[in-house]
Amino acid sequence: MFARITGAATRGVLVALLIVMPSLLLPVSATESPEIIALMAILGGALTFAEYFSNYPSFVEFREAPPLNRMRYIAAFAMVGLLSLLTRHPLDPTGLTALVHTFGTHLGAALDFSYSPVQLIVLMLPLDTASETQQLMRSAASIAYLVAGLAVLGFVLAIRLGNWPVANGAFNVWVNLPLFDPTTGGDVVARLQRDGRINIIIGILLPFAIPACIKLMSGLIDVTHLTAPQMLIWLVAAWAFVPVSMIMRGLAFLRVAELIAQKRRAAYAHAEALQAV
Repeated sequence: MFARITGAATRGVLVALLIVMPSLLLPVSATESPEIIALMAILGGALTFAEYFSNYPSFVEFREAPPLNRMRYIAAFAMVGLLSLLTRHPLDPTGLTALVHTFGTHLGAALDFSYSPVQLIVLMLPLDTASETQQLMRSAASIAYLVAGLAVLGFVLAIRLGNWPVANGAFNVWVNLPLFDPTTGGDVVARLQRDGRINIIIGILLPFAIPACIKLMSGLIDVTHLTAPQMLIWLVAAWAFVPVSMIMRGLAFLRVAELIAQKRRAAYAHAEALQAV
């Protein structure tokens, strides 16, 4: 019980820290609505604590199948932290922010090629946007995209080299997939494979679709508001994190389907062997 309480409390504090990180790293002049941010941090931490403290699953997938959710959190933490340091550099430069800014500038030059997601997110800005703002958006998108790619690569290695998720013991579908009902909708393996492929396809397309949608809605919303420090951080982080989270979810579904299919083949082979005897 004590281990469950401390684990849930630690996760809640980490989620709250992620939410308030931009406000902690940015200068006071660049922070907006600290009361709302504090409320969101408390709410996010409380929901995380309640989810991991409960013995029954509610909505968090792969709760007992590390390190998937840990890798997601690390990716989000790295994105928000690096983007906060990057946006702080024009306002309050330090040695660390200068390092991140230089790295983002070189990375942006490498990833800003024709039809790349980085180029599309820069093109969604109005034509009269200052060049410094465009460069900041380019650097932020490049850093977030790199972190997203590393997260996917790390999860693929965890599957192939770390034998995820069976390396941690038996995989409980009810706990780790609380929103998935294996008793409806046909064969479980086919459904998991279908959902996994759909998640991967959507995750690949979203970095291209999100800038296009924002550009189309430019007549309804003021896109220049998206370049405010905190708004830029969360916009770019969501632009990179949501697709990578869906890709990792799709890979996890395909892996679970593969394990179920392997177990079925082993059971059939065992049954045939018994019949032969």
